[in-house]
Amino acid sequence: MVTTYRDHIFKTVYSVLRNQKDAEDAAQEVFLKVYHALPQYQGNGFKTWMTTIAVRYAIDVKRKLAKVEHEEINQQEVDDKTSVEEEVITKEKVELIRRRLQDVPVNYRDVLIDFYIHEKSYKQMATEHNVEVKTIETKLYRARHWVKRNWKEEEFK
Repeated sequence: MVTTYRDHIFKTVYSVLRNQKDAEDAAQEVFLKVYHALPQYQGNGFKTWMTTIAVRYAIDVKRKLAKVEHEEINQQEVDDKTSVEEEVITKEKVELIRRRLQDVPVNYRDVLIDFYIHEKSYKQMATEHNVEVKTIETKLYRARHWVKRNWKEEEFK
């Protein structure tokens, strides 16, 4: 049965799907559906009966593929919109932090900027400021404490 109708079923589903890989997959599924539906076959027009199964299945596949494609496009639009919104929010937060850093006492501001913005290590900062690493640790601890006391978290949400 498969060898006899293989080309016909493939051409039938291909005419609906217009994609070789999808048509090959669908043709295989059609033969499984035909096999499972054989008890319902009523004995007249076997090729027509198979073709009907093939066309209906190909239409179902095409609908599913269109739905998936539509969902992917919608998700991409949401992702694009979200990424733009996140980028704007991030820029606004960075600008707010830069402005608020001007309120921080100078000796704390330098270590905060070096550590969090320039991502320098304690050792690098100690070398640049010509102090001990322990001094940098202490300044950074005090700077964090100052920020916790003077900045409100709600301002940065």
